[in-house]
Amino acid sequence: MKHKIGFNRLDRSAAHRKALHRSMVTSLFRHERITTTKAKALEVRRTAEKMITRAKLDSVHNRRLIARRIYDEGVLVKLFADIALRMKDRPGGYTRIMKLGERAGDATEMVILELVDYKFEVKSKKDSKKAVKEEGKPAPAKKAPAKKAAASKKADAKEPAEKKSPAKKKSVSTAETADAK
Repeated sequence: MKHKIGFNRLDRSAAHRKALHRSMVTSLFRHERITTTKAKALEVRRTAEKMITRAKLDSVHNRRLIARRIYDEGVLVKLFADIALRMKDRPGGYTRIMKLGERAGDATEMVILELVDYKFEVKSKKDSKKAVKEEGKPAPAKKAPAKKAAASKKADAKEPAEKKSPAKKKSVSTAETADAK
C-alpha cells in the first residue's frame, strides 16, 4: 500500500533530487516547455505550480522563498514579471503534460511539460524557405574572403621557395662556369 508516501523520490538521494527539481523548474520557466519522463514531470509540475502561485503575489517574502530554489536571477525576474502576470486570473492548473510515447532505449514514457499559455510558433513553408535563402546568401560571402586569405598566404609561402630554387641553379651554374675556366 502507498499510505503516507508524500512524493516520488525518483530513486535519487535528497541532494540529487533537490538539484534535479531546481534545474528542471528553472528550465521550465526559462523555455516554458521541456521534454522529460512522466515521473519527473509529475514531480516538477507540483513544484512549478506552487512557485507560480507564490509569484502571483509579488512581495519580498515570496521572492526570497522562490529564490531559494531558483538561482538564476533572470529566470526569477521572468517568473515574477512575465509568467505570474499572465497567470493572474487563473486559479491553478498552470502547466500541462502531453504524452509523447515511449523512449527508444528503455521504454520510459516521455512527456512534454509546458505552461498552459505557451504559444508554439509555426512557420509556413514559404517563410522557412525565405529564411534558408537569406541565411544561405551571407554565409558563402563570409567564407570566400577566408579562402582568398588562405590562398594568398599559400601563395606568399610558395614565392620564397621559388626564389630559393633559382638561386641554387645560379650557384650551380656559376660553379660549372668556374670549373669550365
